[in-house]
Amino acid sequence: MPFAIESTALDEVKIVVPQLMPDDRGFFAEVFRADLFEQLGLPGTFRQLNHSRSSRGVVRGLHFQWDPPMGKLMRVIVGRAFLVAVDIRVGSPTLGRWVGLDANADAPRELWAPASFARGFCVLSDVAEIEYLTTGTYNNATESGIRWNDPAIGIEWPVREPILSAKDESAQTLAEWLARPESANFAYRPVKAAGAAS
Repeated sequence: MPFAIESTALDEVKIVVPQLMPDDRGFFAEVFRADLFEQLGLPGTFRQLNHSRSSRGVVRGLHFQWDPPMGKLMRVIVGRAFLVAVDIRVGSPTLGRWVGLDANADAPRELWAPASFARGFCVLSDVAEIEYLTTGTYNNATESGIRWNDPAIGIEWPVREPILSAKDESAQTLAEWLARPESANFAYRPVKAAGAAS
């Protein structure tokens, strides 16, 4: 198996660890394979591939999109970054909880978070490039964000004075998002155990 899957404190958020095949030239790794991802309970189909480049101290996020739903598989391809996913599902027992992953290009690890989670990252090297596959195509009319330092979430970012876009700096709080009618698109739906009565 060219991947290992690691669990996180949030059941739906997973860490994908590609198996490296190193030699004196460098290494090779399979970072996505539809058939194996589906066997492991991850999406086998993605609609868009995004690539961002940022300097040290930049925080991007926390971003999400509800129509079409957009899950993200994030990985660092240059440098080092702290990748984050936050549960923003209405009624979820883990609402407002977050997972962080210190990731770097030399030891690849990918963070998967479904559409009902907000995602972001902080750059820890002079420059970092982040690549992410998404399960939905971008729609600026149905995307939004949560403030990076919302105390109701309490992410332990490894930066005190981040470089932010104006949009991210003025983003709403989690409470403001939950008060919006669109938040119903992210209602928590528990998965029934096999054989459970309906």
